[in-house]
Amino acid sequence: MAPQQANTISEAISEDHHALDLYADNIRSATSIEDKTKWRNQLTWALARHAISEELTMYPAMEKHLGEEGLQLTNKDREQHQAVKEDLYQLQSLSPSSDTFSPLLDRLMTDLHDHIQHESQEDMPRLEGLLSPEESQALARSFERTKLITPTQSHPSAPNRPYFENFAAMLAAPIDRFQDLLRTWPESEEVAEKHKSLL
Repeated sequence: MAPQQANTISEAISEDHHALDLYADNIRSATSIEDKTKWRNQLTWALARHAISEELTMYPAMEKHLGEEGLQLTNKDREQHQAVKEDLYQLQSLSPSSDTFSPLLDRLMTDLHDHIQHESQEDMPRLEGLLSPEESQALARSFERTKLITPTQSHPSAPNRPYFENFAAMLAAPIDRFQDLLRTWPESEEVAEKHKSLL
């Protein structure tokens, strides 16, 4: 179950970031391999969709509204995303019983927090400063809708720029969604209960 839709693009992005931290914390605190696996799957599903949705909605908006500065910022964002995608690609199929699982999760979250800090201090203030409230809300809706059609697993070798990424996502998403049927997940009620703690 996804968190309640936010009003602005900054709020939508921030809400996802909090949920990703929550999922990682649940992996760490789970007491069984089965539960750790379920929360790993939840983290993978949420982070893969979040990253691609940013690249397809927010980054083009930054480049449009911020011009050359936006292009420089999104180039840095894409580099940071690439590190996160590579970590996630390894984590998504690694058993939590592996000795390398916890250090890899820690590295993933460190890379992710570096990116989150850049977005919250650089990207979002600049972009929100140029958008009207209505434009920000429309971008947030686009961001949320895009998550419905993106791949649910990390594909670090896929293109990360619009049009090429759109095409790659359309090819990967159905396969990922079929494979999702074979994965174990936290119960919907459990995810919803965890999300309540974010409010």
